[in-house]
Amino acid sequence: MNLILGSIIVTVAVLGGWAAHGGQLILIWQPYEFVIILGAALGAFIIANPMKTIIKVTTLIPKLMAGPVYKKDDYMELLGLMYDLFSKARKEGLMGIEGDIEEPENSPLFEKYPKVLKNHHAVEFISDYMRLVVSGSMNSFELDNLMDIDLETHHHEVSEPAHAVSRVADGLPAFGIVAAVLGIVNTMSALDGPIDKIGGLVAAALVGTFTGILLAYGFVGPLSNALERRAEEESKYMAVLKACILANVQGYSPQVAVEFGRKAMNSDMRPSFVELEQHLRGNKE
Repeated sequence: MNLILGSIIVTVAVLGGWAAHGGQLILIWQPYEFVIILGAALGAFIIANPMKTIIKVTTLIPKLMAGPVYKKDDYMELLGLMYDLFSKARKEGLMGIEGDIEEPENSPLFEKYPKVLKNHHAVEFISDYMRLVVSGSMNSFELDNLMDIDLETHHHEVSEPAHAVSRVADGLPAFGIVAAVLGIVNTMSALDGPIDKIGGLVAAALVGTFTGILLAYGFVGPLSNALERRAEEESKYMAVLKACILANVQGYSPQVAVEFGRKAMNSDMRPSFVELEQHLRGNKE
């Protein structure tokens, strides 16, 4: 929603202000300038990035319309799953959750939490590290270091689309200058023509510079920031998982372990202690 609203505000403010100042909107319509700038930017984007990143960018941009990746309910469900998993391990022993972590898609425990089950990265993270906990081959310090490496790699991967779009934004003003220079070349070749034709060619060239700068700072740059924020949300979700699992390995009770996860959340998503307690109590009933 913010993507659409912000784009509308930028467009109306720039073009509306120009029109209110007496400008003619038709003068800004220079399709060949747009072809040069957008085509060069797209080509550079394809040259600079692997197909995996290109596909990620094209699939992520429409998802920005839906707002935040995770909402408060998603975090509540995640903490509910971790509480149930830790409680089962405490009651039945670590071997009691082996079937759940080996085949989470067939686990009645995981099936109670469909949103988490749909999150491939989260389920894989839980399974991998709880498998290490069950095997007893690593202490909490070693597990902490391994998780940091894993999360750093994950954050790098989910941030790559934002970095790719940011590089396009950095190049757009230069592509606008390219379009303007080509427009001036056209102008120089028409110096013996009527003054109104020369003026039109100069105006078209200047539109190229205007377009490159506007696209960079009004649309593509903010878009890269939105993608980066989405990556941060992904990383925060995984950080909550890390906090829960480490607290459990360190011997804390299930209730306290998920409290570590609650404290790792951003304040706007974090439920109160009472809210979480009521949610966990409701899951028991």
